[in-house]
Amino acid sequence: MTDTSLFENKTAVYHTLGCKLNFAETSAIGKLLAEQGIRRAAEGEKVDICVINTCSVTELADRKCRQSIRHIIRQYPDAFVVVTGCYAQLKPEEVAHIEGVDLVLGADQKSDILSYLDKLEKHGTGQIATSPVKDIRRFIPSCSSDDRTRHFLKVQDGCNYFCTYCTIPFARGRSRNAAVADLVSQAEEVAREGGKEIVLTGVNIGDFGRSTGENFLELIRALDEVEGIARYRISSIEPDLLSDEIISFVAGSRRFAPHFHIPLQSGSDAVLQLMHRRYDTALFRHKVERVKTQMPDAFIGVDVIVGMRGETPERFQESYDFIQSLDVSQLHVFSYSERPGTQALKIGQAVPPQEKQTRSHRLLQLSDKKWRAFYEAHIGREVQVLFEQARKGDYMHGFTENYIKVEAPYEAAQVNRLQTLRLGGWNADHSLLTEQALSGKI
Repeated sequence: MTDTSLFENKTAVYHTLGCKLNFAETSAIGKLLAEQGIRRAAEGEKVDICVINTCSVTELADRKCRQSIRHIIRQYPDAFVVVTGCYAQLKPEEVAHIEGVDLVLGADQKSDILSYLDKLEKHGTGQIATSPVKDIRRFIPSCSSDDRTRHFLKVQDGCNYFCTYCTIPFARGRSRNAAVADLVSQAEEVAREGGKEIVLTGVNIGDFGRSTGENFLELIRALDEVEGIARYRISSIEPDLLSDEIISFVAGSRRFAPHFHIPLQSGSDAVLQLMHRRYDTALFRHKVERVKTQMPDAFIGVDVIVGMRGETPERFQESYDFIQSLDVSQLHVFSYSERPGTQALKIGQAVPPQEKQTRSHRLLQLSDKKWRAFYEAHIGREVQVLFEQARKGDYMHGFTENYIKVEAPYEAAQVNRLQTLRLGGWNADHSLLTEQALSGKI
């Protein structure tokens, strides 16, 4: 058992790399340490503990993690450095041998961080505490509260899909989740704290219910009844798990935003089969059309991977043409990354790096065209905007329910409040200005 007197007058800093789920989990770690009296260090103050939560979705992510860890150690050379997250779980030895790292915590250990903070002495080589992926069973509740307007609520963790290109099941374990009642209680707490928007996060949130015998539709129905929350967003949901019933519920709900993030990964059925994805392009098109039929103004973001092994030029063109034909709002484009231990390495026909770059550029251009068309279709319309705390000069920004970024003149009293405004034209940073802001610039 850790002697909590060790933590008197101690300070900490937190660094998060990767997804919104990581941000929620870092926030939960920060809360655990704060309950023991460890406060966040003020700027320029001596730092005693540094927690780094890492990502490992691609080889580039691994490289960025290594660079960030080294940079943070140089910044806080006397701090006790703890590294956790997906990179720490997948490659603990590699992380432990980075000079200055003191402790490496796996996926199942991060919530027990206090029991590993013994004396806070630096030893030169990182202590490793991880579990085999088959033993990762616990669901660790997390909710990010770094911004009082928007919160990220972890509802699910792990994945049972084992797509051929992906290491996430090896980093986070099998699919598991909290109970609906517990998540409703967390949402109610967010409402009491004044939070207005909650983003539901997880690794594969549509698979919700593996641990409790419930399902995702039951969860969103229950959350929709929580008073005080103005909006919920669904962070990302697999197309085969985005049921027509979920779409219909969101369309008629009081609080769920018409905003979907649906991973496609490829618009070629042959490549989808190589990836071991659980749908085809016909099903994906049906989901997009179903959303747009019931919510014509819905924002739909789509993940796409370019350069997967086996993605011939003909298959890429097939994918491009399919995506071009979809009524979606934005693409999130990733280049395929070789990951040790994945089944994709057994597939022939590797795509050269330069060709990946060319394909990525084409899709990003297509994304920009679709995104601009979506924004321009809303100019002149009245919308509801929830403005956030972030301030840039004389302006503040917020988002409409269908995820259009909007700027307006800063008014402290309007932060964290829903406002009905009319959209004007484009701003220099590719957001839309309100008519009030636009008239003030002319």
